[in-house]
Amino acid sequence: MAVKEDNEITVKVKVSAEELYRFLEEMGFHLIYSFSLDDTYFVPSKLDVEDMEIRDIISKAVLTRYIVRHDTGKVTQKITFKKKEINENGEILFQEATNCEVLEIEDAKKLLNVIGYREILRIKEEDSVYGKDGFQLAVKNISGGDILIEAEIGENVGISTINELKRKMIEEEIPIFTDDFFVKKAEVELRKVLGRK
Repeated sequence: MAVKEDNEITVKVKVSAEELYRFLEEMGFHLIYSFSLDDTYFVPSKLDVEDMEIRDIISKAVLTRYIVRHDTGKVTQKITFKKKEINENGEILFQEATNCEVLEIEDAKKLLNVIGYREILRIKEEDSVYGKDGFQLAVKNISGGDILIEAEIGENVGISTINELKRKMIEEEIPIFTDDFFVKKAEVELRKVLGRK
């Protein structure tokens, strides 16, 4: 079992994925690796989601993750639980993910059902990790959803705070929306699934 505590920012992109990839390459970024991610969110079956805030629902979720690296074909399967501390402005102050690798994702899903969880959301995405001079970012092309960029403090050389990470994203002139550096993809997608604005 592994615990990951690096904080991150996630922003929405203003252009198409193809335009963004071209922009990054023209700015000297190079593709490090890419992967497919298939996340399925499970919540306790007895949870009355109709009367809950989206963020509260997500805070109760356990995920199964199926990841395929495109360059090596390596498959990683795991169960993940995320814990986030979010302030009143929606900024993530702290987060950690506890991961447990499993041998078979479908068996993990069956186990969650048996112990009283039900599937509430599935997010599929294609991720491409780009780097330049020790600065890394992941382009997240969500199936039927947004194109996002995620950058983590721990993956970026010389960056130790969220504010430094924000400044770096702006300095690179990446075509992003700067009104929200903490886009929460699961909240966005669950809002769609539940038909909420």
